[in-house]
Amino acid sequence: MRDILPDLRARCADGVPFALATVVAVHGSAPRDPGAVMAVDAAGTVLGSVSGGCVEGDLYEVAREVLDGSGPRVVSYGISDDEAFGVGLTCGGTIEVLVRAYASEGERAELAALLDLIAADRPVAEATVLSGEAETGARLVVRPADAGPTTGTLGNEGLDAAVTDDARGLLAQGLTGIQRYGAHGQRRMQEVAVFVRTYAPPPRMLVFGAIDHAAATARIGSFLGYRVTVCDARPAFATRERFPTADEVVRAWPHTYLESTEVDARTVICVLTHDPKFDVPLLLAALRTPAAYIGVMGSRRTHHDRLARLRVAGVDEAHLARLASPVGLDLGARTPEETAVSIAAEIIQHRWGGTGRPLGDLTGAIHRDR
Repeated sequence: MRDILPDLRARCADGVPFALATVVAVHGSAPRDPGAVMAVDAAGTVLGSVSGGCVEGDLYEVAREVLDGSGPRVVSYGISDDEAFGVGLTCGGTIEVLVRAYASEGERAELAALLDLIAADRPVAEATVLSGEAETGARLVVRPADAGPTTGTLGNEGLDAAVTDDARGLLAQGLTGIQRYGAHGQRRMQEVAVFVRTYAPPPRMLVFGAIDHAAATARIGSFLGYRVTVCDARPAFATRERFPTADEVVRAWPHTYLESTEVDARTVICVLTHDPKFDVPLLLAALRTPAAYIGVMGSRRTHHDRLARLRVAGVDEAHLARLASPVGLDLGARTPEETAVSIAAEIIQHRWGGTGRPLGDLTGAIHRDR
């Protein structure tokens, strides 16, 4: 959604009707995850993508029909789907796509309110009925309990209450997926399928050390969708001019800044200072956080010296095992840009549990988590 967010907001503001196709489920291998969207407006303009080109042609026609008033529907594409074989999913998996129209002023106003929250990086979830004993396309917008009221309805209070509770749990974890309920929200029943799409603020990447490698890492962090902060205590180096792609550049002692800023289980920390007077206090602070990844630059000699200093400071082996050091995967990187790719590859590996080996050397599903 975020990649076409400005265009969707503009169409809502200008009163332009459009249909929105959203991937709600993926089976096997597929190029886009649940939540990927494609929009088709009244002029026939296409925004976004749901499959990297595999099924967009047929989906365009479905979107036009829905926009003309045929009503929301869920369509399925894939090698195993005879009806869609002609446009097939070349990656070998199947996807299910919800297509619904925002043709009226009221529908666009409701969506615009959701888009405003997403644009402001406010956590929010959208629950949409896919099938069963409820109206397909019915929507419920859910915010954290302390952040604002729930808007919309899925048809009855029981279903709304159950979905609201689950949506808040999924939102806290940054998860998106299909939930199933009884007609009135009963648990462990299958009568109603509801797609819950969560929009959490972008995860943070904290880069410490204002060096050339940090500039390259900040660039690739932004490319991967992180909100990037670069921190260094030296005013001559921690400048906006040197880090134009970073969301913020902070001049402070690294450990002092880390102890005062928000770090959650999605945050990644890249320590590129490789100077003991910065590294040791910073890593002591970092290991007290729930950060998903703590990568530390330096030679193997620097790494062993650093571990010795941390042990003297009282860090146990279990905590030391959290450090990705020396940072990055073994790609043979030489330049700052190549090193940044190595660091990014390791972050992705940590996030999804990959092996880091060439896919050609492996067998089985590429996307094991699916």
